[in-house]
Amino acid sequence: MEVIVLFSVFLVLLLIGVPIAFCLGIASLSYLLLEGISLTIVPQKMYAGIDSFVLLCIPGFVLAGNLMNVGNITDHIIRFSNALMGHIRGGLGLANVGGSMIFGGISGTAVADAASIGSVMIPGMARSGYDKPFAAAVTAASSTVGPIIPPSVPMIIAGSLSGVSVGKMFLAGAIPGLLLGLAMMITVYILAVRRGYPRERRSTLRELVAEGRSAFWALLMTFIILYGIIGGVFTPTEASIVASLYAFVIGMFVYKGLTWRNLPKLFVDTVLTSGSLMLLVGLANLFGWILTSQQIPQMLADGILAISDNPIVVILILNLILLVVGSFMETIAALIILFPALLGVATGVGMDPIHFALMAVLNLMIGLTTPPVGVCLFIVSGIGKLPMLSVAKAIVPFLICNLVVLMLVSYIPALSMWLPNLLMGE
Repeated sequence: MEVIVLFSVFLVLLLIGVPIAFCLGIASLSYLLLEGISLTIVPQKMYAGIDSFVLLCIPGFVLAGNLMNVGNITDHIIRFSNALMGHIRGGLGLANVGGSMIFGGISGTAVADAASIGSVMIPGMARSGYDKPFAAAVTAASSTVGPIIPPSVPMIIAGSLSGVSVGKMFLAGAIPGLLLGLAMMITVYILAVRRGYPRERRSTLRELVAEGRSAFWALLMTFIILYGIIGGVFTPTEASIVASLYAFVIGMFVYKGLTWRNLPKLFVDTVLTSGSLMLLVGLANLFGWILTSQQIPQMLADGILAISDNPIVVILILNLILLVVGSFMETIAALIILFPALLGVATGVGMDPIHFALMAVLNLMIGLTTPPVGVCLFIVSGIGKLPMLSVAKAIVPFLICNLVVLMLVSYIPALSMWLPNLLMGE
């Protein structure tokens, strides 16, 4: 009975638009009161959920993303991508995807990507003759590459839950991230040719070199983060601090878009974002503890394996569960609640934990661009001042191409496992 109340309260609050953290917290509180469990368990489980050194990455990478946006680093990335691909039919759309791939290698969050690149590219593409829903859809879809190409905040969460190397997980996302970006570029080009979207003037070699030189410091940031983690120079947590310091120096003294006056608001925004994520992690851990105490994860695992123990079928079922949950629930909450239970099922049919973690993150990233709770859809709809439905319709071709990549990643382990095994050993 108490479990039914737990899920009923959670679903009702979710459907009426209550923020996911409060949905988890209020539902958990309802269960505890009905069960007569002491409420001292609330701070204990919340603290246990966030008491992890690796989670310190989150505020570091959030700060790095904010510094990039304010310090004009994002603008240089977009201009370089446009100089490289703008002359191709639908070039601004290709530059949008390319910019997201580069930006994702620094910030690690899809929401930051959609907000920063969308604020520049959606109006710019609309002025150049692109349909605004198409521009918004490209921005939302390409933002999901960010947490696949390392670094990645969701992978940090998955690593802390499973105990696997975060560095290996970052490497596992490199090839699938590039594959995802390439698939979206192909989709953009096909749609651009069919709809007659414009192309920009081809940049001269001198202009291309100039934009490449201008974006050099921004591109170097990705290399420093990845080389530092892979080479053992610093941990992922230390990498987030290095990224923040680097973004501060480049934004303040090289690109000069960052000023001392910007810093107070920037720090406040970082604290608010990081605090809300940590609150979500803590409350999701409390909710997950309740589910574990009621053996819900075990029941879910037994239910899946009762349907079939064929790895092909089980992987398909896991994908369907994650896609559905990702369409309704915030990524981090979904990972904390579902990942430990589904990981046991995945490893039971022979999946490597890193392979499954990447597949889970990719599913939940796709969920960010699907109604009804697609956060990135809401962001780009707001930036473009568009009805949510028009953007949802425009994003369908990109969802299809992303699902194709998801199936490839799910059933070809080498796409995610080859690079970490090569560079860091099996």
